[in-house]
Amino acid sequence: MADELRTEHVPTHDGGTMSGRLALPDDGSGPGVLLIHEIFGVNDYMDAVLDRLAGLGYVALCVDLFWRIDPDHPLPQTEAGMGEAMTRMGSFEVAEATRDCDAALAYLSRLSEVTGSVAVLGFCLGGTLAFATAVSSEPDAVVSYYGSGVGDLLDQAEAVHCPVLFHFGTEDPFIPNELADRVELVFAGRDDVELKRYAAGHAFDNSFAEMFHQPEAAEEAWGVTADFLRRTLPA
Repeated sequence: MADELRTEHVPTHDGGTMSGRLALPDDGSGPGVLLIHEIFGVNDYMDAVLDRLAGLGYVALCVDLFWRIDPDHPLPQTEAGMGEAMTRMGSFEVAEATRDCDAALAYLSRLSEVTGSVAVLGFCLGGTLAFATAVSSEPDAVVSYYGSGVGDLLDQAEAVHCPVLFHFGTEDPFIPNELADRVELVFAGRDDVELKRYAAGHAFDNSFAEMFHQPEAAEEAWGVTADFLRRTLPA
């Protein structure tokens, strides 16, 4: 597990700098995983996921993709925080954030502690951006948790060259089941693309948000994720 999180300053393609948090596994090195946050930002939940990834043997980095509009300002994972987050999203540019993810992935791959492959894992907003990064860049694997914007990118599926794991909740009020159906159809011929569904709502992995967390689905999905990463990004 990670003893502590290290602060990183990640350069962007247009000359900016994003702050980031990096977790190292016990032996100090391993494959890399770029973690992409929810609409609440880089918060205690993301810290916990970084720690989980380090516990699996990965060097894990999470950068603040709101740095252009509201830097270093994680929001509370409450109804009020949700409202503020949705307002903030009105100034958020997905295409620009995708380029920032590309830059963060490149930065992670160059770290001396990273050995071999690099993957991307994202939740909610991050689930969409993880898939967008698979389209725009060349990660070695991608895990997308309940990304509502994935459907907008399916016409670019041929640009995805790496293994991908999708997680969706069948009771998600923000994502219709038809979206998961479309993803399955688009990738029907790809043995390296997997899609899992759970009897759960949105953001079910987030144990820091009582309004969302569903422990059974979270535990099952994380087990699937850990197995997927072991197969596609061996530590």
